[in-house]
Amino acid sequence: MKADWLWIGQVAMATLVNIAYAFALGSAFFGAWLDKDGRTAVAPARLAWLRAQRSLRASAFVLVAALLMWMLYESASISGEPLPGAFGVVGTVLAQTHVGHAWSVAFLGALVLLGCAFAASSVARDGVLWLALIAIAGGRAGLGHAADAGFASAALGLHTLHVLSASAWSGIVMAGGLAVLPALGASTARGVLIRTAGQVSNVAMFAVGFVIATGVFNALRGTGGSVEALVDSAWGRVLLLKCALVVLALVLGGFNRLVAMPELRRAASTAAARRFVNVIHLEAIVMIGVLVAAAALAHSVPGYVLQG
Repeated sequence: MKADWLWIGQVAMATLVNIAYAFALGSAFFGAWLDKDGRTAVAPARLAWLRAQRSLRASAFVLVAALLMWMLYESASISGEPLPGAFGVVGTVLAQTHVGHAWSVAFLGALVLLGCAFAASSVARDGVLWLALIAIAGGRAGLGHAADAGFASAALGLHTLHVLSASAWSGIVMAGGLAVLPALGASTARGVLIRTAGQVSNVAMFAVGFVIATGVFNALRGTGGSVEALVDSAWGRVLLLKCALVVLALVLGGFNRLVAMPELRRAASTAAARRFVNVIHLEAIVMIGVLVAAAALAHSVPGYVLQG
């Protein structure tokens, strides 16, 4: 890992891609959950539903822009050209490298997602939107080290599942804690908040299982089963930081599920609602750190390579 300005730019753009994709996926979940409760102008969940739609549109736009900038940085990294001169090699990278092919899948999915975000809601539109989100996850997985084993490999398939599950978990936490759930603070929306909180908790718990299983596989693959590769390399230390942040997010999520949610269901008070949303807000901030660490890992040499 050479932490020069080019590498920092790559990691910054990859972080934006990670956050924007997770936000889009989480916003899509909230849009589906709040669809019946927020469509009418006088519905208690109207503001939250509108925030989910706006969050989806904004994150889809940022995703397209971040992917474009990421490809420019990647082309500069591959060619050795300075950033302004990398425009001339983008076409070659897209046509002749596996990174270019994977990026094309992710970018096409992002364009479709952006179109769906501004389209009128319908069964067809929703189906295409979810297919686009899956395609983006597959393309993003192909941009990382898992593609070294080939596009038709178990490693890439498992990493695609890891991207989907991790983005679902982080996405519903970030979109919920930073955008949607604070709009359900009114007492008239308390029933919607309680129901949505249960949906958030259930999806997060389901996604966490896949995150842990696929994350362990990726970690073992990245270290080659060597403890030295984990503790004696920059890649391994970033992985340990990511794991620590994941554990902190699990603690916050566990508190909400085991303490804050039962209190919210039992008392349905403003204080209980505020506590639940505040904890998700903190978890969202931790999740941003996890996604930054994930971007750094994807642009660092795995520990097992450095160990030979």
